Amino acid sequence: MMRKINFFILFPLFIMLLFSLSIAADSMYNVLNYGAKSDGKFDSSKAFISAWTAACASTSPATIYVPKGTYLLGNAYFNGQTCKCNAITIHIEGTLVAPSDYNVIGKSGNWIKFERVTRVSIVGGTLDGQGSGLWACKNSGKGCPKGTTYHAFYNSNNVAISGLTSQDSQMFHILFDGCNNVKLQGVKVSAPGNSPNTDGIHLQSSSDVTILNSQIGTGDDCISIGRGNSNLWLENIACGPGHGISIGSLGWDMQEPGVDNVTVKTATFTGTQNGVRVKTWARPSNGFIRNILFQHVVMNNVENPIIIDQNYCPNHEICPEQGSGIKVSDITYQDIHGTSATQVAVKFDCSKTNPCEGINLLGVKLSYKDQPAEISCVNAGGKASGLQQPTSCLQI
Repeated sequence: MMRKINFFILFPLFIMLLFSLSIAADSMYNVLNYGAKSDGKFDSSKAFISAWTAACASTSPATIYVPKGTYLLGNAYFNGQTCKCNAITIHIEGTLVAPSDYNVIGKSGNWIKFERVTRVSIVGGTLDGQGSGLWACKNSGKGCPKGTTYHAFYNSNNVAISGLTSQDSQMFHILFDGCNNVKLQGVKVSAPGNSPNTDGIHLQSSSDVTILNSQIGTGDDCISIGRGNSNLWLENIACGPGHGISIGSLGWDMQEPGVDNVTVKTATFTGTQNGVRVKTWARPSNGFIRNILFQHVVMNNVENPIIIDQNYCPNHEICPEQGSGIKVSDITYQDIHGTSATQVAVKFDCSKTNPCEGINLLGVKLSYKDQPAEISCVNAGGKASGLQQPTSCLQI
């Protein structure tokens, strides 16, 4: 009698076989063949760049392969402007580690930088930023380098990152600026809760960005959304520690592109400073934030679960008295529930110059010490429906 074949056992093997065949079909460039060493001591930057140059020259899809091991990298810059190859996959099985001495790259702006690339995919791997030395320097008040963003893409299109782990960056872990059609999936970002300016993922001047199934815990925003972003989809995000998911800060400049069409769906915040936050400078600006949806969100002991702060002006910056010029409108909070670490769980502190319009609360239930939390509204207009805890104070 023939035995039945267990499809669920064979399916992962089938996927691995397909991936192996796809690598074999592509032109493959192993960084070891270009002089890289996996001992964590030898600077393999030139070897990685040489492998990239060779892949760029390929007329067929190419794969840059990083085997298991630890690879020390100084600054690595990958430019795709002259690439002939129309699809490059960087398959990482090892760990890329930054120099432990923060002075080596602390003033360089970016550690690993991609610019003007198209159809680049990064699969797997760990980035170890070794940022603790710089954090200690900053926390001591000594004169220190500003620090560097660790994994940055500029003016690039059709970028995909999956299964990447980024830990202990000096500053931002992953940044996209001026990019279109980006997808991140299964990304893990980690840094201690007291590490300064270590945003997990920062987006700026980018469109059609999707972030799925990712776990982010840092000393700053888990995801920060800067100016000029549109059509963003963030789903199944676990955030904590950190400062939450923030739109802003926006409005430092008078002429500033706005943020439009952002969805944050199925997110969990645990022990964070904020949950879902909108933050604008208390300065004149012609920017805007509109068409935002926060849906199916769980708050676990979050200090400010829902907050709009349009009077942001830390460290005694120059902020004229007329208030924020950023126009905030059409923001929906649907099915937001959980616990607040402070009594005021919902705070809408909107601009006196441009009051918030079109805020919609649809089924919000937040408690503080087993009691209904409170809500604060200043210059905020909108409506509420369904269960509301705390009771809405929005102006109709």
